[in-house]
Parts: sequence; C-alpha cells; structure tokens
Amino acid sequence: MDTSYITDYYNNYNEDARTKSRHGSVEFTTNMKYIRAYVPQGGKILDVGAGTGVYSMALAMDGYDVHAIELVEHNIEVFRENLRACGAEIPVEQGNALDLSRYADGSFDAVLLFGPLYHVYTKEDKLTILREAKRVTKPGGHILAAYCMNEAVIIYDGFKDDGSNMMKYLRNGMVTADYKCISKPTDLFEMVRLEDIDELNQEVGLKREKIIASDLFTIYIRDRVNQFSEEVYQAYVKYHLSVCERPDLIGATNHSLDILTKE
Repeated sequence: MDTSYITDYYNNYNEDARTKSRHGSVEFTTNMKYIRAYVPQGGKILDVGAGTGVYSMALAMDGYDVHAIELVEHNIEVFRENLRACGAEIPVEQGNALDLSRYADGSFDAVLLFGPLYHVYTKEDKLTILREAKRVTKPGGHILAAYCMNEAVIIYDGFKDDGSNMMKYLRNGMVTADYKCISKPTDLFEMVRLEDIDELNQEVGLKREKIIASDLFTIYIRDRVNQFSEEVYQAYVKYHLSVCERPDLIGATNHSLDILTKE
C-alpha cells in the first residue's frame, strides 16, 4: 500500500493543534472517558497510529503502560519533543498498522486505532488492520477503533454554503446514487456507514460492546464551540456526553468510536 499521500498530508498539518483545540477537545474528552471505562488502570495499551502522542501521553500520565507506533516520521518527531516536555516514558516506533509483527500475540490489554482506518480504502486493508489489532490483544481485551462517518461529509462539506460541492461530487461520480462517498487515496479520508463497520466486525470476529459518537454535532457548530465561554463549553460537553451513545445519532457524527472485545 502506498502511504506517501498520508505522509505528505501530515507533514503539512498541525494534528497536535487540532486535538488540543476547543472543538477537538470534545472528541478527546469523549474518547478518554471510554478508554478509562474499558481498560483497567495500569493496563498495557498499544496506540496504533499514535500521531503526535496526545492520547499516548495522557494515558501514560494516568498510569497506563503505553506503547506507540506511528507511520509518519514528522509526527514521531513532534511526539518525542512532547515527551521530553511532559516527562513520560513511552516507546515510540515507526511502523504501519497493517503489520504489527514486531508485537507478540496477546501482548496488550487494549489496542487503540485512532486514525489508521481513516486512511485505507479497501476492505482487505481494513480487515488486515483489525485482524492485526485482534492478534496482539489479550483474550478479553479491547480494541477501540475510530472511523470517519459518511453523513458528516455529505452534510457539512457537500451541502455547505451554496451546495456547489455536492453538485461537483455528483457530476464527477464521487458519491453513489444513495450518497455514499466513493473515496480514493487522493481524498485522504475514507468514509463509512454503520453497516460497513458491522460487516468488518463480523468478518474479523469481534464483539461490539458499544459504538459512540466521539464528536457528534461538534463538526457542524465548531466555530461556535471554539467561541463558547468556559461555562457554556462545559455545558455543551456535558450535553454531548449525555447523547453520544444514542444509536439514532451515530450516523450523524464526524468520528465514531467502536469499542470491541476479543473473546
């Protein structure tokens, strides 16, 4: 699989700033809540596609035994700079989510896939990533897999402003007749629907504990979220957490988090 398009993108994108922004913090706060709920304190976690280390460092500071693997060298450099600043000790290696052969079977209490499944475009690659994560997870352990959801792109990007983006998508065959995004590597992100995720889980043999909307409506009002007073922001986060498990809302989120168990 050619990964140059991913490297080029993240070499020029401030992922660290996104996750620490007000709107990005909604997703971070939500995901951290569920990691803590499903991974025992002090558990051994593999952060696959760890980016600049935002989750890895927060979890290490919480007392988890964190190991990280990241594809993009630029992200690893930022990660290591951040490590020096926070004082955490985390082994960080360069590698690909499609091949976790450096790790033994059943090595981890939990595996985080917060990014790898955004950037693969074939079912075969998605299955490989999930199977590798399952292999290195202990029986009874958890895999937390994040996805980019289809409808957020259709609504937020396609029909934004005057809707001209959607007309371009339709003319150029970038969506199906039922408005499913047709992604390719140059688009950078792969969009899925809940039924696509369900099919992957069934083929890999993973049991879902729950699936949540990591950021839900935040993408649609992110400019407002960034400008909220602290009091209003905290009220918004509380609202978001109260509805993020509702099954009728999962399809509308920008990012979902599928919480899976290896039986």
